Amino acid sequence: MAEEKKAKAPKVADPVAASYDVATQEMIKRAQDLGVETCFDRAVTLKPCNIGATGICCKNCGMGPCRLPLPKGGIEGEDTRKGICGASPNTIAARNFIRMIAAGASAHSDHGRCVAEVFMSAARKETDAYQIKDIQKLLQIAPCLDVAITVEKDGEVLDRDIDEIALEVAEVALNEWGKAEGELKYLKRAPAPRYELWKKMGVLPRNIDREVVEIMHRTHIGVDQDYKNLMKQGTRCAIADGWGGSMLATDLQDVLFGTPYPLQSEANLGVMKKDHVNLVIHGHEPVLSEMIVAVAQGQEMIDYCKQAGAKGIQLSGICCTANEILQRHGVPLCGTFLQQELAIITGACDAMVVDIQCIMQNLANVAKCFHTKLITTHPIAKMEQDNVIHIEFDEHHAIEDAKRIVKMAIDNYANRGEDVAIPQHKNPVIAGFGVESIEYHLGGSFRGSYYTLNDNIINGRIRGIGAVVGCNNVRTRHNYDHITVVKELIKNDVIVLTTGCNAIACGMEGLLTPETAQVFCGPGLAEVCETVGIPPVLHVGSCVDNSRILLAATEVVKAGGLGKDISDVPAAGSAPEWMSEKAISIGQYVVASGVYTVFGTTFPTSGAPVFQKYLFEDFEKMYGGMWDFEPDPIKHAHKMIAHIDKKRAALGIDKARERVLMDMADRQKLDVA
Repeated sequence: MAEEKKAKAPKVADPVAASYDVATQEMIKRAQDLGVETCFDRAVTLKPCNIGATGICCKNCGMGPCRLPLPKGGIEGEDTRKGICGASPNTIAARNFIRMIAAGASAHSDHGRCVAEVFMSAARKETDAYQIKDIQKLLQIAPCLDVAITVEKDGEVLDRDIDEIALEVAEVALNEWGKAEGELKYLKRAPAPRYELWKKMGVLPRNIDREVVEIMHRTHIGVDQDYKNLMKQGTRCAIADGWGGSMLATDLQDVLFGTPYPLQSEANLGVMKKDHVNLVIHGHEPVLSEMIVAVAQGQEMIDYCKQAGAKGIQLSGICCTANEILQRHGVPLCGTFLQQELAIITGACDAMVVDIQCIMQNLANVAKCFHTKLITTHPIAKMEQDNVIHIEFDEHHAIEDAKRIVKMAIDNYANRGEDVAIPQHKNPVIAGFGVESIEYHLGGSFRGSYYTLNDNIINGRIRGIGAVVGCNNVRTRHNYDHITVVKELIKNDVIVLTTGCNAIACGMEGLLTPETAQVFCGPGLAEVCETVGIPPVLHVGSCVDNSRILLAATEVVKAGGLGKDISDVPAAGSAPEWMSEKAISIGQYVVASGVYTVFGTTFPTSGAPVFQKYLFEDFEKMYGGMWDFEPDPIKHAHKMIAHIDKKRAALGIDKARERVLMDMADRQKLDVA
């Protein structure tokens, strides 16, 4: 009798190889011991499509998909590959690339639209849950939308009523998504030479929605077949995201919820507490999470929680909703995109409430293995599994919705099992830096200015600026590339601005505190950080808050001494572990704004060398910024440093200036507005 074949054990991830973070390693091992599958294990068994990953698979019609793999020896001479319709690899890769831009811009801009709609409800006094919290920010952005903040009456200039200003701002802002003529109003917030360049290149966005729709039209079979013309529309759409939908989202959130200023908190799975109700908030849109924070901190819920036998409510966040409630309320960071399943696997998560973007459907399967209540809240983001609860958010009943969610988490505390394993790993973070707070930290309330930053770049203490942002990607070691790139930059005196999951990764690693400077920084950056009292890595918010980085770069140009446009500044962008279409849109608007930008892990145009050369070389001649790709994190960082040094040389500041000890009389002579 033949021996029965033994069933092969399923392949699983090596926890140490899968993640750089110790808490994550512990939770991957726990999941495997419990037989709970996670994204780390699926990445072992599910291999990526090598053709699709390089951007040369077209499935835009029913005759394909048409797959055009590169010949083994590469392209020598004329590239004769064609799809059924005759589409070249350049056309296919460009269509795929700008469709990613369209999807990413849609995600950010739909987020912004939702905020604008809530802002309109608040301006109309239709809801008691939301009010104008930052009047100064409202008065700051109103003129950028051509909304007057004063009125002339009988020859006297008077301040307009705040409610009138708010209502007009809401109306004008919402109109930016679909107005019939004109251009986006925020475009003129960019330096004048940048705006004029966009105008010359014909890429000024008309409205946000139109640019997305036009991409979808152009990439339909038989429409636009010129990769350069396709990228012109991709650039226009990306600018509509960065200088439109995302920037409006950030500004209106600041007005509604308060402009962030630095505060202290903690990061990693260790922020969860065994004797507390753990409510994890996950996603990207803060309109509901703001209400959850307010309700959870109220006495009614605190008393209700104690009646349930818990010592309190521990809120924590994942992804960019985490960054939003961190930077305004100090709510701790539970983890990054790749840790969402692991938060449930601790056994201590009583409820996870999700909104939009980066939500893994497998959360429902993991939640079935534990007591966790998984709650979806957005009409465009539901799950098919029957154990998911849907509580649809409505700004007119925001407090009631939030109370229902918090009570559900508290009621579920009694159902928690004894097998709870919270990793005891977390680090302190300082977060909440933005254009306004950076200005204050650099110059104080009397002389707030970006002059100090510029001066330290000119004199060589700070080599330049690195914007390191973006997601996690399970195809590379979780957090390793993020942390390695950032540490290499600050070691070489490059100050880092960070958003999104990179910001959370830096927090988990302990890089978001001023004390970090003396351990990891070069001597120049360490000196500046110690003097000013800031971390060398500045947490500036969520994905949409990359718009803060654009405005910070604009302030650097305004402060003088580092050129007349963003493309002159010694700065570089990076997304070491990107994975989402939002990252492609962000990368394109950063490049179009004049910033050299490096991506890691993989790049979705490598199967079309001519098109990739256009992005990696020709774009710099056109926009002053260009794309680059480098999966090795050390080489990645040094590509950024080399570009920063090139910009320093072009400005004539490649040699450090002699340091001069200034007395008070010298300081008073400084021409700082």
